[in-house]
Amino acid sequence: MLAALSQLIKTLTEKGIRVATVESCTGGLIAQTMTEIPGSSAWFECGWVTYSNSAKVTLGVPLAAIEKHGAVSQEVAEAMCAAAAVICPSHAIVATTGIAGPEGDGSVNPVGRVWIATYYGGSIASSCYDFTGDRSSVRQQAMVAAINQLSGRIQSE
Repeated sequence: MLAALSQLIKTLTEKGIRVATVESCTGGLIAQTMTEIPGSSAWFECGWVTYSNSAKVTLGVPLAAIEKHGAVSQEVAEAMCAAAAVICPSHAIVATTGIAGPEGDGSVNPVGRVWIATYYGGSIASSCYDFTGDRSSVRQQAMVAAINQLSGRIQSE
């Protein structure tokens, strides 16, 4: 198990925090990794894979945000968290949107660009990453970064 995930689980359990995921480029990898842990039902609430733009809009991401900033953007990552916070009783949410490759999406974003947003304590924070490697490697790095980011956010507040 990832060290950050182990620490995250400890903190979630101690504080009684439940977590949700909203994933695009990671395609459910974060939720899968979390729910492989025995006892995860005590702290994992739910997850969405909003791979397409229409799925993001169905969740509650404003179409205008996607059209103005692109699906791989800070605005959309944060909107994914905000939309999930409205419909899910979780205390903490992590969202990913990016380009895993091997080809780009025709936007200005390079392959490997991933935005990760976290919701906790009523606010949203986000970070941009540029990962390298093949598709699988980018998705794996994004999953690890998402868990690290969420863990760090909960630890610091």
